[in-house]
Amino acid sequence: MLFPDFNVSPSLPNRRGALICALSLLTLPSTSVTAAPAARTSRPSPAMWPRASQVPGGVARLSLGSGKTRPAAHDGDVPLLVIGSSTEWTALVGIPLSAQPGEAHISVLPPEGGPSREIGYTIAPKQYSVQRLKVAPGTVDLSPEDQARYNRERTHLESVTSIFSEPLPQQLHMRVPAPGRRSGSFGLRRVFNGQSRNPHSGMDIAAGTGVPVLAPLPGTVIDTGDYFFNGNTVWLDHGGGLLTMYCHLSRIDVQRGDMVKTGERIALVGATGRVTGPHLHWSVMLNRVMVDPALFITA
Repeated sequence: MLFPDFNVSPSLPNRRGALICALSLLTLPSTSVTAAPAARTSRPSPAMWPRASQVPGGVARLSLGSGKTRPAAHDGDVPLLVIGSSTEWTALVGIPLSAQPGEAHISVLPPEGGPSREIGYTIAPKQYSVQRLKVAPGTVDLSPEDQARYNRERTHLESVTSIFSEPLPQQLHMRVPAPGRRSGSFGLRRVFNGQSRNPHSGMDIAAGTGVPVLAPLPGTVIDTGDYFFNGNTVWLDHGGGLLTMYCHLSRIDVQRGDMVKTGERIALVGATGRVTGPHLHWSVMLNRVMVDPALFITA
């Protein structure tokens, strides 16, 4: 699991290592974060959920059964987004790109207390393509100064991406944040100047500098900044561990703590950071895992 266009860290074998690797690409000043707007509810229609795809980088939709109160579900120590109603509760589980095919499970704690139970599911294999890119040598083999910055960014992003706010999202289908050709870039194994790096963890949208970037769902701006790899970047929190990230921006039009509506402009497309040309890098994170944004697109 990775997130921005580029990653200079080697893959790590376990889930926590993969998360730390993914969190290494932005640097943000420490600050408190604001919860998502209170207008959202916790019972979206199943028709508004992301498409299920039980593969690395996909989303599993697991039934938790019925009950008057929403149960709590976790993947390890990470809380999961649980939505639905007393008729049926469903856990939405982001599957890391680093996940191995085979059996996996989550734990569910009944709201009335008592022992937790496990729910299993199967991760199917998926083969992603390879992309070879030429970039400036200094952005692959980092100088000591750049490596130090990289390390600071990684540490800070661990706290940014651990946010789990309420209320939960009212819907999860997203509008595409910018017009342009959507590349099938998610999951690509990246090779920079002949050196293999972790897979690409977002969707690249081919758009020119200055094209508006619009919020795909209501949310709260939890961080903005100018970062070594991603350039000008915005993070939105949509509630329940569902976050989105927008990179390489030429201009940022929001600030930390702002609440935005679907379709509201948050930035302009650009070519800042480590890029080969102007475009928007868009990532979707669910339970601290980068997943395929295409699963959330409405049209």
